[in-house]
Amino acid sequence: MIFGIRAVIEAIEAGKEIDKLLIKKDLQGELSKTLFASISGLDIPVQRVPVEKLNRITHKNHQGVIAFTAQITYRKVEEMVPSLFEQGKTPFFVLLDGITDVRNFGAIARTAQCAAVDAIIIPSRNSVSVNADAIKTSAGALHTLPVCRENNISQTIKYLKNCGIRIAAATEKGNIDYTKGDYNGPVCLVLGAEDRGIPQEHLALCDEWVKIPILGQIESLNVSVAAGILIYEILRQRENEK
Repeated sequence: MIFGIRAVIEAIEAGKEIDKLLIKKDLQGELSKTLFASISGLDIPVQRVPVEKLNRITHKNHQGVIAFTAQITYRKVEEMVPSLFEQGKTPFFVLLDGITDVRNFGAIARTAQCAAVDAIIIPSRNSVSVNADAIKTSAGALHTLPVCRENNISQTIKYLKNCGIRIAAATEKGNIDYTKGDYNGPVCLVLGAEDRGIPQEHLALCDEWVKIPILGQIESLNVSVAAGILIYEILRQRENEK
């Protein structure tokens, strides 16, 4: 954690990876203008918050600004896809669309790393990030599994599709049993938040909607459990094709 306007500016200018930036709602002044100029064009999630929230995080002189440094270096999908194809690989991505529980994130990352998923994709806002709790839950998988943080998920899905990567959405609205999905080529599995699911605008872009049968009275599986089932079904199909 870094606090104080000048300290945060210096960290950004030094190239430190910032996970998120909390800024007091009514922050003003010449130094604050320099701060906003320093983050312009960077993929840093910014939250405008009441000063009380900042005071709860630290009692020291934060000057209305607190930055949390990232535990890892985030990657970009546009850099990873060409590299994977050049290596002769069949890309396998997992996109977590709106998942906010770090324990679920860590559990999914652990499964993904065990199954040799190439990368996890997360949105830069309203989403989990790679913090200490997520790394602990992942049993360290997040130290080695690439994580791509993207500003615009719709554009990311379109880019993947244009690269020949099939987008499979896991949703209770699905009309295909998950074992009947087409996963043998390049694929990106999309998982949404347990309460809201995948946003409709993203769901509409997906190539197929797959569903895990629910036979009991509870309506849905925990998302990390669903991820494990689907990731290993994709792995099973790919192994059978060899």
